[in-house]
Amino acid sequence: MSQKISKILIANRGEIALRIIRACKELDIVSVCIFSEVDVNGSWLRKADEAYPIMGNPIEAYLNYERIISLAKKSGCDAVHPGYGFLSENADFARACQEEGIIFIGPSPEHIALFGDKIASKNAMEEVGVPVLPGTDRPLSSFEEGERAAKNIGYPVIIKAAFGGGGRGMRIVYKEKDFEKSFNDAQSESRKFFGRDEVFIERYLENPRHIEVQIIADSFGNVVHLGERDCSIQRRNQKVVEIAPAPNLKEKTRQKLFQVSIEAMKKLGYESVGTVEYLVDREDNFFFMEMNTRLQVEHPVTEMITGFDLVQRMIEIADGDRLHYKQEDILFHGYSIEFRINAEDASRDFAPHPGTITEYLSPGGPGVRLDTIAYKGYTIPNCYDSMVGKLIVYAKSWEGVVKKAQRALSEYIIEGVPTNITLHQQIAKDLDFKNAKFDTGYFDKNLSGFNLEVINARQKEEEKIKVLSDLIESIKKHNIPVRH
Repeated sequence: MSQKISKILIANRGEIALRIIRACKELDIVSVCIFSEVDVNGSWLRKADEAYPIMGNPIEAYLNYERIISLAKKSGCDAVHPGYGFLSENADFARACQEEGIIFIGPSPEHIALFGDKIASKNAMEEVGVPVLPGTDRPLSSFEEGERAAKNIGYPVIIKAAFGGGGRGMRIVYKEKDFEKSFNDAQSESRKFFGRDEVFIERYLENPRHIEVQIIADSFGNVVHLGERDCSIQRRNQKVVEIAPAPNLKEKTRQKLFQVSIEAMKKLGYESVGTVEYLVDREDNFFFMEMNTRLQVEHPVTEMITGFDLVQRMIEIADGDRLHYKQEDILFHGYSIEFRINAEDASRDFAPHPGTITEYLSPGGPGVRLDTIAYKGYTIPNCYDSMVGKLIVYAKSWEGVVKKAQRALSEYIIEGVPTNITLHQQIAKDLDFKNAKFDTGYFDKNLSGFNLEVINARQKEEEKIKVLSDLIESIKKHNIPVRH
């Protein structure tokens, strides 16, 4: 590594901030964190070399890029890492960093802008030979335009926010009579979350698999892939469980996905890490969905099967390094699964549930990784995402990694706030999951069969312990003889 970068400001919070801090330490780079007033007790702040408060609205604190850049300059940082979420896919932020002489650890502002525009990115990928679903080729603002487009495409269709992602501003329409309400709802949600109400429409695939390809590209035109991930297990278009590699994916399909992804990134001149996401139908036809120009939440499963540190590679590329390996040098071993651990009440439609953790016991052992900032006494704020960590497991076989998941999830105890750990336990024991039979319709098919009330299993266990303790006290009090 040429080591132009010596000090990085991390424009983020939570577990991803901690993940970047760890990468910095191994590269002998000074890490600088920022924090809002509600994050003052964040465990990641203790691990950073320096930490500075950004006062004001807790959410705006991580979005005010002018203030963040000013702080980066004052603290002597020569680079900024955006993590994921917040400013990670903000082209204006990346451009402002460049203008101020600060290295933005990520792709160019032009590529961020291109892939942030869902229609422009779809058109660009189609031009370089990537299959896309039939749909509109420009943003739509009026219901009349949308209705005509839907008729031409043919139902069912999906309405998506043109300048958003993460499942927001998205509606599926099966019949023409439902189109107007769905169109208006998608626009409203898009306006709320992204500040723009333009949408686009494309043909809807019923229960496809959601497969994504991880790529790394340097500024010298070298592009490699680090395999694929299966992110099909979703709820309300939000990923819940991620797997690498995708089990039961035909090798021919896998290699074709790799080929078109690499060729597309070379033709477009992409630089940095990135993820090309696809929908794969039951006949193994695949279609471009979107490109994420940032580090993915699920990147650890790729790290587990390849041995690559994606955050370090991202920093090195931003520092001007050339890829020191070819595609044939990258070896893949075993399977890895990531479970997103959220503070939410599964028995109440998975409503987010902030609060203070009163008891915390983490899993461990061979093949178990935990990326989290949770600890006993930590208060989960109500103004951010409900994810408190990620449990990642690894084993040489699919059967082995499922067993590993069952064991690790059984060891994971968080009290004081409800979590989705129990839901994950049931997924890991589900027959369809164990047989790797899942697509984006997995929850629609299986959720009703899960007993969400067992989220109180820990409480029942404590009640049993209390009964035993009372019995022992009664024996002592009444001098009841006990046979050995």
